[in-house]
Amino acid sequence: MPIDSLALEGDLVVPEGALGIVIFSHGSGSGRFSPRNNFVAKVLQEHNLATLLLDLLTPQEDEVYENRFNIDLLTDRLLLAINWVKKSPETQKLKIELFGASTGAASALRAAAFLGPQVAAIVSRGGRPDLALEVLDKIQSPVLFIVGGNDELILELNQEALEKIPAEKKLEIIPGATHLFEEPGALEEVARLAANWFKQYLNPV
Repeated sequence: MPIDSLALEGDLVVPEGALGIVIFSHGSGSGRFSPRNNFVAKVLQEHNLATLLLDLLTPQEDEVYENRFNIDLLTDRLLLAINWVKKSPETQKLKIELFGASTGAASALRAAAFLGPQVAAIVSRGGRPDLALEVLDKIQSPVLFIVGGNDELILELNQEALEKIPAEKKLEIIPGATHLFEEPGALEEVARLAANWFKQYLNPV
């Protein structure tokens, strides 16, 4: 994917008849090979949703630790990737949806605040919406926060952020789950909730 003078790498899957595409914004130190996000992506594909898992940083940029938490940079890259999806013949007619994990949720929320109704829906898994506090009141897209019941700090941050979002919103707490949703059945529940949320806001273009 050519972005400015860079070439970002991603994995795009477009099931036949898909109406929407879910673009993943990964957490710090993660990328398109994230086993958790790949698991969720496969479930979304089974629900006839296209998915794009991409690295928002080049390998060289990722070696600079500070870049992983540069939400402005990650948001800019995500916006450029969304623009690429909107222009690519294979994906240009698909509704845009965003899935953000951990710090990646902040860039997804910021991108959605900038794009307004162009983003059909957002899902945040164990997200850090506190890193996007200043734009939460501008979000027009339906937002689903999914948090582990035992991830106490993140749960508190998500509860506070939810109050600032004027759009349709929901917080789903998965009992007994921690930040990485490694407990039996936890990630499956994340994928199920995400698929239902994304499908709910898709209509034929």
